[in-house]
Amino acid sequence: MTRYIRYRSGNFSAYGIVEGDVVREIEGDLFGGHSPTGATRPLAGIQLLNPCCPTKVLAVGRNYKSHLGNRTHPQHPEIFYKPLTALQDPEGPIVIPRDATDVHYEGELVLVIGKRVKDISREEALSAIFGATCGNDVTERNWQYGERKDVQWWRAKGSDTFAPVGPAIVTDLNYDNLLLQTRLNGETVQSERTADFIFDCATAISWISGWVTLMPGDLIFTGTPGATRRLSPGDVVEVEIEGIGVLRNPVA
Repeated sequence: MTRYIRYRSGNFSAYGIVEGDVVREIEGDLFGGHSPTGATRPLAGIQLLNPCCPTKVLAVGRNYKSHLGNRTHPQHPEIFYKPLTALQDPEGPIVIPRDATDVHYEGELVLVIGKRVKDISREEALSAIFGATCGNDVTERNWQYGERKDVQWWRAKGSDTFAPVGPAIVTDLNYDNLLLQTRLNGETVQSERTADFIFDCATAISWISGWVTLMPGDLIFTGTPGATRRLSPGDVVEVEIEGIGVLRNPVA
């Protein structure tokens, strides 16, 4: 298991490997050949950034039994996009946009693709995963489902800062059986294992790759469990996933 981060120190940004309280800087291709530069920094003295630079961000909707409840389960993974401009760093603010009245958190496991894949089988799909991180699929419910909802979820799911991810990419986990917890102002508001997925990680990757080529660094949000609540300015949301860490973001 390796813990990778992307970080800024002063005017300098880089990738690194976390070892205890120290970060070892690396150079080269995170998803290919990379090596340590020899430079180290204390973890406490750096600013964490969203942990990679994807070509696209996809998400699986309606993927937990606990989230769907009595509603009919989809026949295949339901996929949507979130724009790159929605990405936000750990500790960066989730900004409630103008005219928004019902913005919710959605704590999620986020898969990080490690190689180019197209038409990959379910049996081969897990080999495409580089690692995983924590994510928050922030959503404006009125724009998604309300009386005057948009035809597409372009702003309900894609407004600026609506995709915080981090704090690290962690490799070699059992992605289909991790404990996910979301806390709102310290109160646990979501708690579920990813074993409650309707479609497991391999199924989602294989399905997506049938139409869309996945590239190294691409992110796949895998769905949120249970119920969610409205966010207000001044709130703090934390998404914690077993083996990965805590993604913390204030709301502005």
